[in-house]
Amino acid sequence: MRVLIADDEKNIRETLRRIFLLEGIEAVTAPDGITARDLLAEERFDVAILDLKMPGMSGQEVLEWTLREGVLVPVVMISAHGEIPDAVQALKSGARDFLEKPLDTDLLLQKIRSLVEEERRKQAWEANRRTEPKEHPLIGKHPKIEEIRGLILKVAGTDSTILITGETGTGKEVVARQIHAASPRREEPFIAVNVGALPATLIESELFGHEKGAFTGADSRMIGLFELAGAGTLFLDEIAEMPPSLQVKLLRVLQDRRIRRIGGSRDIPIRARILSATNRNLEDRVRRGEFREDLFYRLNVIRIDIPPLRERKSDIPLIAEYLLDQVCRRLNLGSRRLGPQSLAKLLSYAYPGNVRELENILERAAILSEGPEILPYHLELQETVTGKNSEGEVLSAPARLEDLEMVAIEAMLRKKGGNRTKAAEALGISRRTLQYKLKKYGLE
Repeated sequence: MRVLIADDEKNIRETLRRIFLLEGIEAVTAPDGITARDLLAEERFDVAILDLKMPGMSGQEVLEWTLREGVLVPVVMISAHGEIPDAVQALKSGARDFLEKPLDTDLLLQKIRSLVEEERRKQAWEANRRTEPKEHPLIGKHPKIEEIRGLILKVAGTDSTILITGETGTGKEVVARQIHAASPRREEPFIAVNVGALPATLIESELFGHEKGAFTGADSRMIGLFELAGAGTLFLDEIAEMPPSLQVKLLRVLQDRRIRRIGGSRDIPIRARILSATNRNLEDRVRRGEFREDLFYRLNVIRIDIPPLRERKSDIPLIAEYLLDQVCRRLNLGSRRLGPQSLAKLLSYAYPGNVRELENILERAAILSEGPEILPYHLELQETVTGKNSEGEVLSAPARLEDLEMVAIEAMLRKKGGNRTKAAEALGISRRTLQYKLKKYGLE
């Protein structure tokens, strides 16, 4: 924890600094409001403790500056007896708390710890919302799945980097979440980011954050996902799509455990565990010079390979039952079930899109079915697997999964009366993602 103490009384500054030091809290002091403002502009603090009355710039003026400039720091105001009306005004302006002098240091410590924890949870929630987490469990009794479960328990207690590989839709994020849930970090944030889904111009800012004015459009400071993950887990999906310039920066993060925001001048230590995943053959990419060899070895300390669904068809009934129940709950469709013929049809399919494709198929069938039983004709499958590409990926008919996605989006928009916010919520995606997909499929 890092705290700024701004007070024009030296004895108060130094007393608080020593007390915080004994509690393991790093404290930086400022003798006036202008110095406090300059420190807040350049450095990161978890809490700012500001004296209400200071020469040059008051605590109230520093508070208003943080709000105006987008400096995200909780402020605790301290004031002398008789300044209560001003302190109340500071609370109305955005201060999180205030204490009267002489200070009760035990109460102050309690308040700042509570504020830091509250802020951390709020930011972690926001980060998870931005990254659209999915909570499906790892379902199946196939020997390979049982082996993966055992490996998860072995590696969860370590801090080693883990590379999770498997075709699109096999459940790589599910495995990453299972590792986090079984680890000592389970009470800390789990943040997932799909590197391949972000424009190259935004990836660095999303991961590292930026300072106000770092580039055009950077109207306020933004904390990146490396910081927001705290002592939790940061999951980098589709790591093979990371641009070469960012591969260098990620390597440095793994080596030094420090980051620097875009436009920043200070290195910030990170505590998060890094997990990554890919549906590509990274070894081939290394050989072709498209992915850094040194980064590959840093990421590939422990490897978990997830089998495609076609290689564990015995798990399809269990997975289908679970997914169908989840789809019906999410879309408020009532109960649906698969009859023997429908299940036989599902078992006959190769699933180039794996579990994700199965979920899309079931969602479409659940929406289109009129009664409680899903019949074979509700299940639109295409046997279109034609082989594998040079990276070992199964090839299927172009845009098949996109067709399913487009149908599901159209159906949900109709169900929600064209309300995009409600449709996005029901589909489990952000409104921004829905707008992107509507434009992509020409549904605007």
